[in-house]
Amino acid sequence: MIKFLDLHKINLPYQAAFHEKMQQVLDKGWFILGDEVKTFERDFAHYCGTKYCIGVGNGLDAMVLIFKAYIELGKLQKGDEVIVPANTYIASILAVLQADLVPVLVEPKLETYNLNPDLIAEKITSKTKAILAVHLYGQLAEMDKINAIAKQHNLLVIEDSAQAHGATMNCELQITNYELRKAGNLSNASAFSFYPGKNLGSLGDAGAITTNDDALAKVLFALRNYGSEQKYYNEFIGVNSRLDELQAAFLTVKLPHLDKENEARKSIVKRYLTEIKNDKITLPYWDGSNNHVFHLFVIRTENRQALQDYLKQNNIETLIHYPVPPHKQKALSQWNSSSFPITEKIHQEVLSLPLSPVMTVEEVGYVIQILNQY
Repeated sequence: MIKFLDLHKINLPYQAAFHEKMQQVLDKGWFILGDEVKTFERDFAHYCGTKYCIGVGNGLDAMVLIFKAYIELGKLQKGDEVIVPANTYIASILAVLQADLVPVLVEPKLETYNLNPDLIAEKITSKTKAILAVHLYGQLAEMDKINAIAKQHNLLVIEDSAQAHGATMNCELQITNYELRKAGNLSNASAFSFYPGKNLGSLGDAGAITTNDDALAKVLFALRNYGSEQKYYNEFIGVNSRLDELQAAFLTVKLPHLDKENEARKSIVKRYLTEIKNDKITLPYWDGSNNHVFHLFVIRTENRQALQDYLKQNNIETLIHYPVPPHKQKALSQWNSSSFPITEKIHQEVLSLPLSPVMTVEEVGYVIQILNQY
């Protein structure tokens, strides 16, 4: 069986370093917000090119806390509207709702699966205060266009970079004093997840926020820790969402290898894109630049179940990201009667093929062969 993602094999090269880090943490006896978290925050901020990284419990908390911090700063108010792509993973929408804000769903481009900038303006009202740009499947949204719209309408821009660790823009943007090029550094603030299956994956739940905003970072460092900057003195209604010391240590081990692993993904993608030749299958769009790190390789086909069953019969594991669009989820019943035809088409047709930096040449060749025989 060719696994969709072999996490054991992915983490195997790091096991000795993981054990060493674990022993160091045990020997120090400091398990919450210690040196390992500070080290990872410093290293990941440097990697993204941002001034700050705030380690938190997971990617959803990262997004929620960004919105809540902006509310504390008076840049957002409860009830404000946030533009969100309609075909995102539901976490993006849950974050907006959990901050008592109102998601406004906008269709994506069928070609890239990312938010369509040309459809944003018609959804902007007097209550619109932010755009949440999701870099779906590892491909950067059209941040130059999104930032231009935001500037014109005085909106905040927040990135959901949970699937795009290391993706970079070809163009240079100037929003603050920093040149903004990498995912996490293309907006006012960005949320990351380090869920084990991500391109930079921890060994459990973990997340982070990146930003260049001094005031925002100050509030975020407090919000993640009960709203407290100084122990037992609470300035905000905060939460307990702190990046775990051990997870931070493991992530610090893996971070220097992220770019190499992203390149390994792309080498497989190049084979998939050039060698899969089947008119029943629509391959993903990629312009060949570093704006895509291929967290997922997502194809489309009209009869998805038949293709998935065929691949399973041939010992190839696939997954669907995602079978049900957010507006059709029971939890979001207020949108159940809404129509988003492009989003619905995507969710009915997408299928994710095996892709990881540890796939062998033979495994990739076999997947291609079986797909071409379909």
